[in-house]
Amino acid sequence: MPDSKPLTVLVNPNVAEAEKTAREAVSQHKTLIVIGNCWVHYQGRARSELEPGERILVIKQDGSLLVHRSVGYEPVNWQPPGCVFHTQMRGNFLEVHAVRQKPAESVKVSFDRIQMVSALSLQDSGEFSLYASEEDMQKAILCRPSLLEEGFKPISYEKRVQPGFVDVYGVDKDGKLVVVEIKRKKAGKEAAIQLAKYVDAVKSRADREVRGILAAPSIAKEVQRTLETLGLEFKSLDPKKCAETLRRSETAKLTEFFVEK
Repeated sequence: MPDSKPLTVLVNPNVAEAEKTAREAVSQHKTLIVIGNCWVHYQGRARSELEPGERILVIKQDGSLLVHRSVGYEPVNWQPPGCVFHTQMRGNFLEVHAVRQKPAESVKVSFDRIQMVSALSLQDSGEFSLYASEEDMQKAILCRPSLLEEGFKPISYEKRVQPGFVDVYGVDKDGKLVVVEIKRKKAGKEAAIQLAKYVDAVKSRADREVRGILAAPSIAKEVQRTLETLGLEFKSLDPKKCAETLRRSETAKLTEFFVEK
């Protein structure tokens, strides 16, 4: 049966009204937004207390929880999907309690003044496309060198050589030096020529074999022959995969940050 109340918005509700809406929203797996003056207690792999302030509480349909300040894009407290929620009135306060079993964690958000409560069901089946800049692709290789090839170990990036700056500089599994030129879009002949200049500059000072790799999503038809003539290589590097690598890395850092807290 379709929801007869797809959107509920209460402005300056009393605690009883807010608790009823919050309880119904979490039981029906709706998205819940509560704005007001609150404080937060976290207990789990670490322990933290957030003193009172006006903030935004978001509970999503998958059971994740976020507490946002009025500035900044990262939540000051958060819990991943799969939480079990309890709401209750405690005197003149509204308490929203999120609990996880594995690992054992809990976040309790208490409001003494509520400016708005909103409950709604959201429909979202759109595909998310994430793309990276050349700088992001560079960072992704440094974060996960196997994106370029197995056994590659970066030594430095933006290495200065006579013609300019090498995007990524490292060694392969056989100990050969590797000069990497990164392009976000289809690479043309000029990229191959630029890479050749970098490789020649490194060769002039190196005591071992030097490989040159052009890393890009694809190359123009005539570029493969140019690379072969110059003794260079092409490696396919997907900007979307690079962006996903960075996103997972940042998520891991955010998780570690809150665990430490």
